[in-house]
Amino acid sequence: MGEFELLQRVRERLPPPDGRILLGSGDDAAIAVPEGATATSVDALVEGIHFRRGEASLAQIGRKALGVALSDLAAMGAQPGEAYVVLGVPPDLDEDGCIELLDGLLGEAEATDTSLVGGDVTRATELFLAVTVVGHAAAPERLIKRSGAQPGDVLVVTGELGGAAAGLLLLDKLRDFAFIRDMGGSTSKSALDRREGERVGLVARQLEPRPRLAAGRALAGAGATAMIDLSDGLGGDANHLAAASGVELRIDGDALPLAAGLAEVATAAGRDPIELAVSGGEDYELLVALPTERLEEARRAVSESEGIALTRIGEVAAGDGVEIRLQPDGRRLEPEGFDQLG
Repeated sequence: MGEFELLQRVRERLPPPDGRILLGSGDDAAIAVPEGATATSVDALVEGIHFRRGEASLAQIGRKALGVALSDLAAMGAQPGEAYVVLGVPPDLDEDGCIELLDGLLGEAEATDTSLVGGDVTRATELFLAVTVVGHAAAPERLIKRSGAQPGDVLVVTGELGGAAAGLLLLDKLRDFAFIRDMGGSTSKSALDRREGERVGLVARQLEPRPRLAAGRALAGAGATAMIDLSDGLGGDANHLAAASGVELRIDGDALPLAAGLAEVATAAGRDPIELAVSGGEDYELLVALPTERLEEARRAVSESEGIALTRIGEVAAGDGVEIRLQPDGRRLEPEGFDQLG
């Protein structure tokens, strides 16, 4: 496989430039003419850390790489614009494998109205993808930061939590029949079918996350004061939002919307379901602070834009840090999350 031959095959698959893009891949740099304000983010996926070949197809890996990068734009309430990808190619990945990765990237780009306009390719010891994404808004104040939460705001979260962490547990124990048996429950055909459907859904949350782009824009329009995407777990990311805003976040652990099937998987693995939802990471849902009077408007906007629920899980108060409390005994959970260097 030669670098220039691979790049030529890549360019042949890219759609022609349109809209803001005057010049796409093929020159020393792409040329875009944005309007209003832009938001830029960089994310990376590394084999053995963020994915494992053999559990995910190359197309799924490519799709996930772009999706998780776009999740940062969702948390800003931005409209996705351009994406640039650096691909590290290990010795055991051939040209056709690189094209399969590209097809996954292009599939996610088409689904999210993102223009894949450039990047680079290099030899590497492990497969990795580093993705830069650029989002747009009409004006800087339309982009939502982590730092705007105010005491008295309500704290809400999109979708369901813990699905990706439970999916990873299932992948880890795929051949552990004792684990599957210990998931328990009714053995009727309908119950078995339900549990199998839930397991498929949990694995999909791990392998094929979806950035909440439409929900992010809807929440920005509904008056969100602060947002963050849940990449490293609710506990860890709540700490980031609290620190940036200089407030305390008080979270009701019993109010968390848990993914279907999470409780069975967590229990079989000897984990507390709520603790797994708090610390597991990779849900790519949005944690949001809102003025109380805008809550119902925000719920309607999220439902209409993305067809998912918006759940109230707590409040913003004066102070600092994050408190996650469980009823009725008042037990507290540590607000932990995934540390990339831990």
